[in-house]
Amino acid sequence: MGASRVFQLSQVAPHNTERDAWLVINGRVLDVTRFLEDHPGGSEVLMESVGKDATAGFDAVGHSKAAAEIMAKYQVGVLQGFEDKYSALDAKEKSEGKVYEMTGRVIKEAPGRKRLWLIDLFVPSAVAVLAFWYRCSGSLAEV
Repeated sequence: MGASRVFQLSQVAPHNTERDAWLVINGRVLDVTRFLEDHPGGSEVLMESVGKDATAGFDAVGHSKAAAEIMAKYQVGVLQGFEDKYSALDAKEKSEGKVYEMTGRVIKEAPGRKRLWLIDLFVPSAVAVLAFWYRCSGSLAEV
């Protein structure tokens, strides 16, 4: 999308029909009219939010990155005065010089665990053999 048009929420509100469906997600004004029938959750889900800010509902569902990419095709503008709380937080942390590094640990098995696989194999096998023997010996005694 080239130059973004800026809308107020009051300008988005009248676009609340199936023939003209707009909503706001994360400060993006989206014309979802053509997407209503293609939405995986059905058009009813979107129709509940048209003409409004649907950010909370969108985030609550946990949409994929692919959904965010699809949203970009339907963007017609941005909401006036919208400030992304995450980008503002990142900018503040960067200005303060805070650097976060992701770390991870490898979980290793205890050294004695390698020998226990024999027990893991033997005990269920022994139980199965004893159960089979018990069932067979009972049916043989009846004959």
